[in-house]
Parts: sequence; C-alpha cells; structure tokens
Amino acid sequence: MTPTNVRKEADDSGPSGYAAARLRLLTEGARSGPPRRAALAGLTDDWLAALFGAATEGLRGVSLVAVGGYGRGELSPRSDLDLLLLHDGRDPAAVAAVADRLWYPVWDLGLDLDHSVRTPAEARKTAGEDLKVHLGLLDARHLAGDLGLTAGMRTAVLADWRNQAPKRLPELRDLCAERAERQGELRYLLEPDLKEARGGLRDATALRAVAASWLADAPREGLADARRRILDVRDALHLATGRATDRLALQEQDQVAAELGLLDADTLLRQVYEAAHVIAYAADVTWREVGRVLRSRAARPRLRAMLGGAKPSVERSPLAEGVVEQDGEVVLARTARPERDLVLPLRAAAAAAQSGLPLSPHAVRRMAATARPLPTPWPAEAREQLVTLLGSGRPTVEVWEALEAEGLISRLLPDWERVRCRPQRNAVHLWTVDRHLIETAVRASALTRRVSRPDLLLVAALLHDIGKGWPGDHSVAGEIIAKDVAARIGFDRADVGVLSALVRHHLLLVETATRRDLDDPATVRVVAEAVGTQSTLELLHALTEADALATGPAAWSSWRGSLVADLVRRVSAVLAGDTPDEPEPAAPTAEQERLAIEAYRTAGPVLALRAQPEPAPDAEPSGEPEPLGVELLIAVPDQPAVLPAVAGVLAVHRLTVRTAELRTLPLPDDVEDGSVLLLNWRVAAEYGSLPQATRLRADLVRALDGTLDIESRLAERDAAYPRRRGWPAPPPRVTVAPAASHHATVIEVRAQDAPGLLFRIGMALEKAGVRVRSMHVSTLGSNAVDAFYVTTGTGAPLPAQDAASMARGLEETLRG
Repeated sequence: MTPTNVRKEADDSGPSGYAAARLRLLTEGARSGPPRRAALAGLTDDWLAALFGAATEGLRGVSLVAVGGYGRGELSPRSDLDLLLLHDGRDPAAVAAVADRLWYPVWDLGLDLDHSVRTPAEARKTAGEDLKVHLGLLDARHLAGDLGLTAGMRTAVLADWRNQAPKRLPELRDLCAERAERQGELRYLLEPDLKEARGGLRDATALRAVAASWLADAPREGLADARRRILDVRDALHLATGRATDRLALQEQDQVAAELGLLDADTLLRQVYEAAHVIAYAADVTWREVGRVLRSRAARPRLRAMLGGAKPSVERSPLAEGVVEQDGEVVLARTARPERDLVLPLRAAAAAAQSGLPLSPHAVRRMAATARPLPTPWPAEAREQLVTLLGSGRPTVEVWEALEAEGLISRLLPDWERVRCRPQRNAVHLWTVDRHLIETAVRASALTRRVSRPDLLLVAALLHDIGKGWPGDHSVAGEIIAKDVAARIGFDRADVGVLSALVRHHLLLVETATRRDLDDPATVRVVAEAVGTQSTLELLHALTEADALATGPAAWSSWRGSLVADLVRRVSAVLAGDTPDEPEPAAPTAEQERLAIEAYRTAGPVLALRAQPEPAPDAEPSGEPEPLGVELLIAVPDQPAVLPAVAGVLAVHRLTVRTAELRTLPLPDDVEDGSVLLLNWRVAAEYGSLPQATRLRADLVRALDGTLDIESRLAERDAAYPRRRGWPAPPPRVTVAPAASHHATVIEVRAQDAPGLLFRIGMALEKAGVRVRSMHVSTLGSNAVDAFYVTTGTGAPLPAQDAASMARGLEETLRG
C-alpha cells in the first residue's frame, strides 16, 4: 500500500483507521529507516490535522504545532508526540475545549503525548525560562490551523535564540556535560542509552541548536549519517521490544541486529559506537568553537579600546616545523606544505599533544586531503613523532581522535581499522579495543622512567591488543601484526623482535603471578625463557601495569601488583649473571683523529657539522635505525666543564640533541702525550634551519672561557616564551646502575626532554666534582634516556654512598 493510500485509509476511518494504517506501516518489511519515519510522521500529521479541523470548526486564531523530534519529522515506532496548541488568546475557553478534543483521542490509542497550550507570548516567555522548551520550539513545524500564527511564533523564538546565544549556549553546554557525566559515553557502554548518553541523539539535537544560533557550526562530514544510524537502531529497538525505550540492553541486541539485517550483536554495537564517535567528536569541536567565539567577542571591545580602534593582530607562536599555535589551537603555519612534508601530520599531532592544545579540525582536514602516504619503512622523524605523541599523556586522546575523525590513523596504521570501535564484551573493560589501546599508552607514559626504552614501551602499549580484530588467540595474531607494523614504522630487527615478544606475552606476567605457584622453580624458569632478557622483562613489567590500569579498576590492585613484582624479581634473578663492562670504544676514524690533532694544536674546540640524509624510501633496510638530524663532531682539549658548555651552546641555538656520545680520545703516539674529548652528537633544529658551524664554534669558545653566560641566555628565552600548561610529565628519575662497570660509576637519567636539559645535567655533574669518562644520550620521542660513566678525580669509581648521594642530588636538581 502506498503512503497516499495509507493516509487516505486513516482519513476515511478516523482513529481506528489511523491505528490500522500505523500498524501496517510499522510491520511491512519493505520500508525502514528515514522513509518509514517520514511516512509515520506524515500519517500522524494527516490524522491530527483531521482531528484539529473537526475540533476547531469556525474558530480562528488557533494552530497545531509539532515540536521536538516530531517537529523534525522523526517518529520512531514508539516515539511520543510533542504537540503545542497555539492560540491568540481571544477565547481561552474555546481553546481548552479544542485541546480536550485533540488530546483524548491520542491517549485513547495508547500513544505517549507531551502537550501544551500557549499564546506566542507565553511560548516565548516559557522558552526564555526553560532551555529544554526553547530547544523543542526550534524544531517547531506547522500541522494545521492559522499558519501565520505558527510562522510568527517560530520567527520570534528563533530570533530570541540568536539574540540570547551568548547566554543560552553556555547553559546548553553545561546541560550536555551534566548529562554525559550521568549517562556515560555511548561509544563505550555495553548497554548504551541511544538518546541520553554522550554521542547520542540528544547531542545531535544540541548541535542543530548551535548551528541555528549562527554562532558556530559542527563538522558536517558524516554527522547526518551517524544520526540516521542511531535513529535506525532506535526504530529496531522499539519494534523488537514493543516499548518506548532508548536503552539497548544486552538481551535485546541480537534481535535488534536481526531486525536491521546485521550479522550479530557485535556488528550492531560497532555501528552504534562508530556513529556515537562521530557525534561526540563533532560536539567537542563545536563546543570548543563556541568557547573561542564567545571569548573573542568578550575580548574584542577591550582590545579595540586599547588599540585605539585598530583591528587586533592574530598571534601565532611556533611549536614545530610547519606548526604554530593560534587562538588556543594548533594550526598549520602559512608556509606549511602538507603535500610535500610527509611527516607533518604526526609532527603537528605530537606538538599539539605535548602542548596540551587541541589540533584544529581545519588543519587535520587539510592534511587528510593533501598529505601523501609515508614510505615504508617510515622516516626516522615520523617514528620519533609517533612516540612523542604516544608519550604525551592524557592530551594524546583528544589529538588521536582528531586524526581518526579524518581517517588519518587508518592511513598511517591500516591494521587499526580492525580494532576501531570494536566492543569488548567483558565487564572488566571500560573501553572499546581502540580506546583501550590509547588509554594503555596514556598509562604507559607515566611509567617511562622505569624502562630504558620508553619508545618500545609506548609502541607496545599501542599494539598489545591489535590482534583482537582477528580470529583466534589475540596475542598470537597480535605478535604477527606487531612484527609487521614495527618494521613498517622503521624499527630495526632487534627492536621488532622485542615489540613482537611484548605483544605475544603481554598477559604472561599477570596470568602467571595470579594463577601459578611462584615457589615452583619451573614457573619462574618458563617466564624467564619466554622473556629472554632483563630489558624485555623491564618493559613487560611496565606494559603489564599500564594494560591493567587502562582496563578498569577491577583489573589492577595492590595485591595483583605485589604478585607481579614478586614474579619479576624472581625472573630477574634467573636472568641475572655477570654484567659485562661497557664495550671498548671503537677505534677513531680518520676524520675524528684529524679533528683531535687540530684541537690539541690550536688549544681550542674544532667542529664539523654535516647532514646525514635518510635512505631513500625504496632503499634496502640495513637493519640499523636511521640517523636523526645532522651529525655534529666536536673535538676539545681535555678540560673541565666541556659537557655543559657544548650542551648549553646547542640549547641557546635551539638545537635538539637526539643522540650524544662523549669519550676521551688518546692522541697518536707520533704527536704528543695528551688526550682530547671527542663528542659525536646527532642534533636537529626545533624549527627553521641549522646555524652555521662558524657561529657554533665562536659561541663554544666563549662558553669555555666563561664569557658567554648560558644560564642567563636560557632564562631570558624561557621568560619570553612561558611554558604552556600541557600534560604534566612524570617526574625525572636518576639511579645508579648496579654492577654496570668495573671502571666507572654509571648514573642513569630518565626525564622529559626539554631545551637545556643536558646543560642542566652537565652543570650538576660539574658541581658534584665528578669526571664524565663517557656518556650515551638518546632522545626517544619526548623522553631523554641518558647514561653517564663518571669517576672521581683520580679515575676510580665513586664509593657507593657518594654515588647514591650524587644521584639524589641530581634528581632534586632536575625536579626543581
């Protein structure tokens, strides 16, 4: 039966005809989704219009108006009818009689009804007092009666909304936030409320209201489709239960999935989660834009008064190459070229997360539209920026979602698509698989000081459950995927092996500790054989804790933590043996020897600065990590304070130290007795180009002779560029490595990388009166992992008590 015939039957037969036509419309299988909702709304319109006509015969100045969801023409099978009987106030008694003749037939059919009777002035007054009423009236739609009365009310209500937007939108934002706190995130709930939970239909309606204010607008990409999908699920839920419910209960999900022609309940939940993700992200972006516009409006009169009426300039602060901060967001620099700069999306994301700032959706959209794919394996900078993003703590979540909203994550990591929005039917888990992986990285970022390879910890956190998108044991599948992903993003063969092992065994420690007898030597031996090395054990311990903390409160406790720690101690004892001394330094190259001789003869520093281009994308991988930045070779006659001098000069010139080695180089026998300090460092410019070698050398000479006040220069720069709030990084950790060397005391420093960090460490070691025999510095994402081999003035290792005291003092210095 066509919609016209259904409506005709309803008109001909009165209420019973409407009921029969409604039932036929809802049970016929040919129509569903938007066509059925529109047809149901049209059928109801015709029936109510007929009721209204019979009730108001000869009465003028009255109209019937649909508001809320019915006003939008979105009637689900068990939706209530939101109706407003609007009148001009001339004959209230007659209007009351009309109301009775309208409402009672609706109630008689068992339909839920939300009704009101008001004049236009009363409607406006009530809307001004009640935000929810105002929202409903924004969707007002004329059904019958005096069209001019309805149009006048609609125009006035919409004008009020726009005029009052600076006041009403913050109220609406608070209402949405309070509802989200109460109902939770739709995209993570096993039994979500499709209407009230965050990312549900209420939020979609709120976004329409924001757009109607003309103050801001939501990202439109995918939003209408997401809203339609949730409405389709609610329709199927109403039909499956026969009730006006919005909660998608577990016991009804299979039936709802079948009603929609989906494979199973998991497929249904994933579609719901994907739709909710789109709406929730659009809400985040929209409310951020509302806040920005309102702040700008509030500040503009004051700025114009201060500037004498001139238009205020837009401040843009550099964050990284091609990336700037503008108006509280991270945007692309005017000179940025995403189509040429392959690493720009990751660099922008890392800069945003490290600064604790949102990534502009316009910037993300531009990068998604123009950026070319990264080569395989990735350039070293891309890998470093990914690690920095993952290690940025809580801000990582928002930045990751911004990239995911435009499809950039799946382009960078194609395997992500299988876990995206994948539900976890386990009451212990708070999150979907993809969000759990990001939460694990967030938790791991607070544990980076406990491991010597924080980059491997963070990437393992991102990948540990990646196998859940495949059949079978997710740890086994994940090991294979992790091996492929790790190689693709540029880790060398050894690191790929460690990452795949971490993914394969990420449940090993907690399952063994809580399910096996730790006093049985065989238990510990099995774990030791699976782990293999102390460094892998260290990483696995941190990953285990991060994974459990990111799962939910029921997955981790002090009891579980103590059991795992006990197991780790026992396994470490099995793996422990005689720790070899630090390796003998390699013989100097001809260039290193030439620089050393020149430095000795000139009694001053000599340096060489040269670029080390990364291998072409199609070049055969060598199995070694690619170099980062450019190589800086410095030879200096052996003297005090060389380390802080060099590190300070590089910090003054805004050069980031990626890797650094310092060692004493004996001069050739045919020259003279003596030694030179050789520094082989890898540096990169924070943004812009590298300084000339002559300028670096001139400043280094001044730093060594004490005429360049590095501390003052760095303090002035810090004052000019105050620190952004960002994510509070975990505190630094300084330890003495036990039995790491027979010839020196090894001080390990793990801290957040920052300008001048190595200078501060060098100054602290200098003040402690120790001699740095050699050092090995590396920067992994945003983490600095440094080892300093120090001795007394006579070249002996430090006494244990002195070493511990110096480590504590250095840690306090870095915390200050």
